[in-house]
Amino acid sequence: MSCSEKVATNKKTSWPEVVGLSVEKAKEIILTDKPDADIVVLPVGSPVTKDYRSERVRIFIDTVAEIPHTG
Repeated sequence: MSCSEKVATNKKTSWPEVVGLSVEKAKEIILTDKPDADIVVLPVGSPVTKDYRSERVRIFIDTVAEIPHTG
């Protein structure tokens, strides 16, 4: 873990190892490291606030998982 992945309390602040995993698996891993995480899942490019909240973890997704269809 690099210095940029830790804060003064020595807690993990980023999870590069979840890139490419399902949202569910990513949440599981993040919550293992940070049980108090407020995980927010958003499409890539979504507008977000710039306020810092130590409990918030944003997961940005951009993959179409199923065939889009009418109906």
